[in-house]
Amino acid sequence: MGQRLVVKFGGTSVGSASAIAQAAGIVSTLHGEGHQVAVVTSAMSGITDMLLNGAAAAVARRRDDIRELASAIESKHEKAATELHLTEAERRDVLAAVRTRLDEFILLCDALAVLGEASPRALDAVSSLGERMSIHLLAAAVRARGHAATPIDASTVVRTDTTFQAAVPEMTITARQVETVLRPLLETGTVPVITGFIGGTAEGVVTTLGRGGSDYSGAIIGAALGADEVWIYTDVDGVMTADPRVVTGVRTLDALSYREMSELAYFGAKVLHPKTVLPALERGIPIRIRNTFNPSHPGTIVVGRQDDGDRQLKGVTAIRAQSLITIEGRGMLGVPGIAARAFGAVARTGTSVSMISQASSEQSICFLVSAQASVTVVDALSKEFHQQVDRHDIERIWSLDNVVIVTVVGGAIQQTPGIAGRVFGAVGTAGINVIAIAMGSSECSISLVVAAPDADRAVQSLHDLIVE
Repeated sequence: MGQRLVVKFGGTSVGSASAIAQAAGIVSTLHGEGHQVAVVTSAMSGITDMLLNGAAAAVARRRDDIRELASAIESKHEKAATELHLTEAERRDVLAAVRTRLDEFILLCDALAVLGEASPRALDAVSSLGERMSIHLLAAAVRARGHAATPIDASTVVRTDTTFQAAVPEMTITARQVETVLRPLLETGTVPVITGFIGGTAEGVVTTLGRGGSDYSGAIIGAALGADEVWIYTDVDGVMTADPRVVTGVRTLDALSYREMSELAYFGAKVLHPKTVLPALERGIPIRIRNTFNPSHPGTIVVGRQDDGDRQLKGVTAIRAQSLITIEGRGMLGVPGIAARAFGAVARTGTSVSMISQASSEQSICFLVSAQASVTVVDALSKEFHQQVDRHDIERIWSLDNVVIVTVVGGAIQQTPGIAGRVFGAVGTAGINVIAIAMGSSECSISLVVAAPDADRAVQSLHDLIVE
């Protein structure tokens, strides 16, 4: 008996007619092997950026740019529909669906031009249109291979809250809607082709899960369906030990634990959206990362526990374009609430903190934010602590820009004596100065902050520990 699989295809996996045909072929093979297959798809590569550029043009009242973008989007989908060699009826239906969404795009842009601004809700409405077009192309390509397939708008299936641009799924209601909409299709042998990245509120308003959220959609739907596995198809063979553009000797990992994958995703590994692991972890569903363009490769499987012998270190990542914010002063010693006030002020700016490090003497707190947020954060902290600065309890609040967080990940880090020494020894031998460090007592990663010019050498020196 076959498995119930949720198979997600990223933007490059549906970025052209040949890619869509490859994806449809994978679905056809799985379906032919007796599996129940639910498909989640991203927009065609580049389309979401074009849609958001259209929203920006609308706010700036550049109407000619909007029309040009709409025409380019239509042409890309029309070209794919033609090259897929669909029947004339199928081609006509696909392009009619695309034009309906483009009409919606024009109307939304007209509204934005009148308002002169784009709210998060409006941006979600615009950016969701790419997936709502691509489902028709992929569903038609699956049907062309002799399998029933139905495009499904996830706003009718994935219930979320109203946090536009970063919506949070409401899993209980989502599971109920998935049971009603998707399970009957699977049980009758139909392949549902579902929009990734988007959901809907209780009122039916479209939301998005954040950029790259189609991976997350795959896991949400997999959890709601009780899938046997969730397969994430991308354009690489799986999760690599480091970025091959930076490091030599990189290889694909056979397996990772959920926790290791979460760390790698959070700290910059682009192969998987950081939130993807959460729904799968709760239901104990394995995630497999595979290559659309190399389907025979087994990829990387992400499971609850992973034991691979002596290899304690699994991967090295880097988050670039960071700024190190420091609050320091002898008057902070033993004063309750300094950290709470600091991070409260940061939170009010809407900034996410990437990493935190504090000296045991309590005379300084440092943390990292994206470089583009540094001026805003320093300003907010200066206002929050202006009295302490005037009294010299806090001597200064400042930002060190152009730094990088380099993180080495491995499930046995906290259990294995000597790993921290090997990590710091490696960067020391490479002549790299470590600006700050963070390592949780129960985590599976060590993070180092280094100057941007040293980042590539730091990543390579730590990667060399993996391949020893």
